[in-house]
Amino acid sequence: MSNEDNKAYIEVKNLKKYFKVGRHATLKAVDDVSFTIKKGETLGLVGESGCGKTTCGRTIMGLYEATSGQVLYDGVDLHSIKGEERRKFARKAQIIFQDPYASLDPRMTVGNIISEGMDIHNIGTKEERQKKVYELLEMVGLNREHASRFPHEFSGGQRQRIGIARALAIDPEFIVCDEPISALDVSIQAQVVNLLIKLQRELGLTYLFIAHDLSMVKHISDRVGVMYLGHLVELAPSEELYANPLHPYTKALMSAIPLPDPNVSKAKKRIILEGDVPSPINPKPGCRFASRCKYAKKECSEVNPELKEVKPGHFAACHLL
Repeated sequence: MSNEDNKAYIEVKNLKKYFKVGRHATLKAVDDVSFTIKKGETLGLVGESGCGKTTCGRTIMGLYEATSGQVLYDGVDLHSIKGEERRKFARKAQIIFQDPYASLDPRMTVGNIISEGMDIHNIGTKEERQKKVYELLEMVGLNREHASRFPHEFSGGQRQRIGIARALAIDPEFIVCDEPISALDVSIQAQVVNLLIKLQRELGLTYLFIAHDLSMVKHISDRVGVMYLGHLVELAPSEELYANPLHPYTKALMSAIPLPDPNVSKAKKRIILEGDVPSPINPKPGCRFASRCKYAKKECSEVNPELKEVKPGHFAACHLL
């Protein structure tokens, strides 16, 4: 593999996103998160609801303004560019939203929804845009006849396919998949994930795949990062993380994954977390997980552990490692 292949395509450096809640309270949704994504790679981001993974994805995309930190896209700091430069980035990066029911305008036809990005960026003639809409519909497993219909005429899985077609319309290179399967039936989830994998191979896409379904994340991701209350607590290649989780929180998450073999599942020991979940509003110093960790020591409640490389390519933020 060449150095060019190893080069970081997306670099997130010390990213923070805080929200003011009330006069004196601050919600630290994303608190000093750093990671990289290589070109053509899928980085999975997992964690409990409320851990900050969606906020992280939206801040990377610029939908939220970062409190501090950097997001470098091919070496360019996204949060420092404006105007035409920002429009150029918008063509290279898109987002697939979680809720296929809320993310599509019910007053627009499917054809208009998909072509909207092409209209905004003045891509092609009217005839070329129409042709591209038909091609995209077929690419995501729908028919060209669907272009004249409205979103309410489709199932959840079909709507998410429309959302994927919309994201692809302006030929992006990087896509944030913000829990794209969580609102879908289990039977449809695998179809959508397999479609995303197929499109990545055909179009050379780079993904940040945000989800809480750990088995699906393993299926699609090259590497996986684990978030807990605004912090990245572990990051490793997918197979390595699932076979050898190091952080106590990651171990508890992995123990909750259902197994298809009932005998193996019965013998598997589930780690039940106890203690109070701390609030991300004005958090106390130290490790955010300390109040739920049975291994916690005095240092854990005083000093926040740094994300460090414990094994080659395997990073964890824990004083016990």
